[in-house]
Amino acid sequence: MKLKPIVVCLLDTDLYKFNMNQVIFHKHTDLCGRYYFKCRNDNIVFTPEMAKEINAQIDHLCQLRFTGEELDYLRSIRFIKNDYVEFLRLWHPIRDYITTELSEDGELSVIVDGPLFSAMQFEIYLLEIINEVYFRMQYDYETLLASAKEKLDRKILALNDGTYTFRFAEFGCRRRLSREWEETVIRRLTSETQNCVGTSNVYFAMKYHLTPVGTYAHEFVQMYQGIDSIPLAYTNHYAMKDWYAEYDGDNGTALTDTVTTDLFLLDFNRSMVNNYTGVRHDSGDPYEWGEKMIRHYESYGVDPRTKLLLFSDSLDFDRAQKLFDYFNGRTKVSFGIGTFCTNDTCVPALNIVIKLQYVNGRPVAKLSDTPGKAMCRDNEFLKYLKQSVDFRLKRSAET
Repeated sequence: MKLKPIVVCLLDTDLYKFNMNQVIFHKHTDLCGRYYFKCRNDNIVFTPEMAKEINAQIDHLCQLRFTGEELDYLRSIRFIKNDYVEFLRLWHPIRDYITTELSEDGELSVIVDGPLFSAMQFEIYLLEIINEVYFRMQYDYETLLASAKEKLDRKILALNDGTYTFRFAEFGCRRRLSREWEETVIRRLTSETQNCVGTSNVYFAMKYHLTPVGTYAHEFVQMYQGIDSIPLAYTNHYAMKDWYAEYDGDNGTALTDTVTTDLFLLDFNRSMVNNYTGVRHDSGDPYEWGEKMIRHYESYGVDPRTKLLLFSDSLDFDRAQKLFDYFNGRTKVSFGIGTFCTNDTCVPALNIVIKLQYVNGRPVAKLSDTPGKAMCRDNEFLKYLKQSVDFRLKRSAET
């Protein structure tokens, strides 16, 4: 079964890939990174036919180049700078950076290894390819599509009858059923409701004149763990400092949980509280997190109603509504909804990720606020990172 090309445009990725990449281009071109694929679901088997198709799709991806129209669109985004766009005129995905293998029991291995400014760009493209290949070749696609349409119809009805009153952005390209289905979802949510305020997918933002949404991901903070001169427990400080220097207060929603929110708050001082427009939740109890952030703003005399809490951790529409009802009026509240927008069908979605695991040969890790979401290939480093975080938190509590 040979599929049509899945990725047909290099803008078909999350905005935060360009945001983070611009900082790396300006400040950290000496860094090299290695990323690993992981499927968190149990008992998922990739067949040799799937692996062959995935490799063929990667071959096609690496033939793509940015067009003049696409570069002009990136240049039109207020915080994307012209020199970085000119770099993208020269850049393209390089096939030699990607290695794929399939074990005898059907476990798929994908490794991306290369200069960080190039290796980091593969994540979303590869997830789009792997996810779509799996669902098209494992199931009857038309059956999945029919169930997805039925569920989308119900969501749109609920958005219009007052059942759902929150506003959100579509964050679903990495685990979408297909590119065609993501386009349908975005087109319908933005044309048939007043609730969808934009999309993380830069290609569809350009095509449908929508707001592209996104700031940075865990890998941005993780990469500072691979820089010799930076203490492990201060990676948030240096990440936020570089981010602010690059964007001068624009594009300012900070991700809190890369090395736990408690540690993040030590670096989210008065200056950073004022410089950043809000914070994003991606692990741990969202209600406890939100209360913690509100208290933190109040401790600096900042009205939480002037700041944004952006929730993005495995949200469905019912969970988002409950969070909105709880926090609305106390702070600005918004949501990024991914899988439950673009791959909500009659079968379970895949929970697949591609995570940065080494920078300049050194292991890096995400701790998060949910222990099960920690990911590191070096247990000794993970233990040392936790000790570094705990030591700084303990020392702060004693002073």
